[in-house]
Amino acid sequence: MGEKMAVIQEIEVLKKALMAHDRNAMEGAIRGCIDAGIDAEDVVCAIQEQMCVVGTMFEKGRLFLPQMIAIAGCIEASMGILSPILASRGESEGDERLVIIGTVEGDVHDIGKNICAILIASSGFKVKDLGRDVLERRFVEEVRRGASYCGMSSLITSTMLVMKDVIDDLVSENLRDGAVVMVGGAPVTQAFADKIGADIYGETAFQTVARMKGMDSDRVL
Repeated sequence: MGEKMAVIQEIEVLKKALMAHDRNAMEGAIRGCIDAGIDAEDVVCAIQEQMCVVGTMFEKGRLFLPQMIAIAGCIEASMGILSPILASRGESEGDERLVIIGTVEGDVHDIGKNICAILIASSGFKVKDLGRDVLERRFVEEVRRGASYCGMSSLITSTMLVMKDVIDDLVSENLRDGAVVMVGGAPVTQAFADKIGADIYGETAFQTVARMKGMDSDRVL
């Protein structure tokens, strides 16, 4: 019981450091979690849970852009510590198919997308991170150039429909069958993914990677 309480306490320290957007405190909290024996994947999951809280607060006007940028800096610092640990678990032979991933046009938030990109790469896939506020046409053109997976992230509801627009463009330009479309982000749901015709929805980055691995490879070869 004492060990479980220690884990809970370390995770709570981490979440508080994130909400305070204190980069130094966040780095200390991450190291505290690792020193306490908490698995790196569990640490990332805790960060993702708090990101959902952050996204809700932003949409309700309780957090503002400067705070979001500071929080993103905390996440970047955290992943600088966690990514080498996660990468060490990657497959010995990488997947040659290209994964493109980006935050859709009109959305400047890239916290979750960054984590997802790191986890996909650490699982052996070749990743091209397009960044944030990515134009609709950029996704389409990257698929045209040969990307096998098209990953799109949205953290605010007003940009979610861009995902549908990208899929519609892929269909109209006869490119849809050539790529697995993945969507995610705090406001995105499985129901929404099904409605717009996406192939993969991941509530977490780990779920996304697991579903990528579970896809029939013949679809994109």
